[in-house]
Amino acid sequence: MPWPLKQFFYRHEVTSIQKEGWAGIENGDVIKKTDNRFDVLLIADKNLRYQQNLLYRTIAIVELPTNRWPVLKHIAHRIVKATEMASPGTYVIIEP
Repeated sequence: MPWPLKQFFYRHEVTSIQKEGWAGIENGDVIKKTDNRFDVLLIADKNLRYQQNLLYRTIAIVELPTNRWPVLKHIAHRIVKATEMASPGTYVIIEP
């Protein structure tokens, strides 16, 4: 997720894969590391929805249509709303 998107999440704790030192790890390991630690994981990886079973997970995943900031800044309010409405174990896809 582009770091400027963070400004729209002023009521939330926000971090990144890079800041956590998890760059380069597999998607399944990212899910394991974020589960029970964070409420929502924002991703732009379209393949994750087919790779992971979120049953019994506490993390919700919100899939962004892209990771390009020029696109995301125009739908930031929708991203925040989807994040705030996501419940544990759900996978939400935001369309462009």
